[in-house]
Amino acid sequence: MALGVVLAASACSSGGSGSASSDGKVTLSYGVWDATQKSAMEQLGKAFTKTHPNISIKVELTPWADYWTKLKAAATGGAAPDVFWMNGPNFQLYASNGVIRQLDDDIAKDKVPLSAYPKQLVDLYTYQGKHYGLPKDMDTVGVWYNKSLFDAAKVPYPKAGWTWSDFQQAAAKLTDSSKGQYGTDAELTSFQEYQYNTIAQAGGHVISADGKKSGYDDPKTIEGLRFWTDLIAKKESPDLKTMTDTAPLQLFEAGKIAMYWGGSWDATEFGGNSYTKTHVDVAPLPKGVKQATVIHGVANVVSAKTHHADQAWQFVKFLGSKQAADIFGAKGTMPAYNGTQGAWIAAHPQFKLQTFLDELPYAVPFPVSKDTAAWNEEELTYLTKVWNGDESLDKAAKELAAAMNASLAKE
Repeated sequence: MALGVVLAASACSSGGSGSASSDGKVTLSYGVWDATQKSAMEQLGKAFTKTHPNISIKVELTPWADYWTKLKAAATGGAAPDVFWMNGPNFQLYASNGVIRQLDDDIAKDKVPLSAYPKQLVDLYTYQGKHYGLPKDMDTVGVWYNKSLFDAAKVPYPKAGWTWSDFQQAAAKLTDSSKGQYGTDAELTSFQEYQYNTIAQAGGHVISADGKKSGYDDPKTIEGLRFWTDLIAKKESPDLKTMTDTAPLQLFEAGKIAMYWGGSWDATEFGGNSYTKTHVDVAPLPKGVKQATVIHGVANVVSAKTHHADQAWQFVKFLGSKQAADIFGAKGTMPAYNGTQGAWIAAHPQFKLQTFLDELPYAVPFPVSKDTAAWNEEELTYLTKVWNGDESLDKAAKELAAAMNASLAKE
């Protein structure tokens, strides 16, 4: 059965996994996927209960690898958590199938200022003109670089305003085959950190603004992909087999990669690693034809089948507030609420995390459609042939565009 049909079936169910007691007290279930944030989310739940004593919060952690499978099954049975995390690639599928609740009336009634969040994130969680979630956090992408390797090669640290050419020259100087050291890595499985950024920087696009047509056959898009394949051809990046055997993140943390394209979320990882916490820093992405970085972020949404819609909305409103942002920002996650990122920056003083905020003026939305997962699989299928050297980039990109257009036509 198609995923959309499975989710649509939930509209016939009468679920909601929260509970109510005879004295009128309610327990809301809150679905999340990140174990490193579970304690912060529990702290938020307790803070909310202090001002809403009849509502308690039960945080339900499901690891990312199982989160969407479990959520689909729960939604089908009408037992999705009352409130749960949603991401951009899955949002339209859940909104279009009536699994999550429209929030426009609540937003208007309580005068929640959507201008408090980056417009790109508000738009990401808007479907057919209706709002379905409040942004929780946000992330942009930068170049994490190994200061020790730069110093050893006498290469100046990257700085604002640097270009593709600057990056390519640095990658060449920082590559040392005798040490098994690479200037950078052309990872294929992390489009948010890699390909989507260079596609936008080249002036290309992954999907048309109306979500109906692939951009992979656009010559500008192809140039954004060629940025990476050229690095592999010059052996300034590990080949795909090497990156499959050992994840680029591990190579970077072992001092074998000099420049790693990663998100603002990597601050927690690199700040906790015994090597990177003192050897690395971050710079903005280099400029191609234009400056660009992908912006994304998680939103909190309400199950359409919750038995406690009013209480769930009150909790989501709190989660989207400045108070909540101040709490979890200090725990290591960059909040989406404008002006509250100071605690996050202060939590990792060894890194220039202001970099990620300075990129916001030219951030581009994460590309999505109603069934993003379908063409995400096609991206890997066709581009893997290129990364392996089995097919030319131009041919594979055009084949990918055709396959993606066929998938989009089915939405």
